[in-house]
Amino acid sequence: MTETKTRINELLDDLKRQRDELRVKLNLAKMEAGDEWEKLEAQFTKLELKAKELGNTTSEASHEIGAAAKLLGEEIRKGLKKIGKHL
Repeated sequence: MTETKTRINELLDDLKRQRDELRVKLNLAKMEAGDEWEKLEAQFTKLELKAKELGNTTSEASHEIGAAAKLLGEEIRKGLKKIGKHL
């Protein structure tokens, strides 16, 4: 085998290894992002319910629900950013 062919085969082997490693990492990232997405969907539903509650409460209760909704919204925002990093 010529030296050039040997180098090309070594390059090809290295690229295949890198490709396989990335494939595994991508699959793991998809799984992690999917799990995170499911959590965020549940939190988003809770946030929507809290927003509906705000219209039917007293001023004091409104403040408490609003504060809880704000915290939940921030958690959702962080989760979305985390998923975005996987993409």
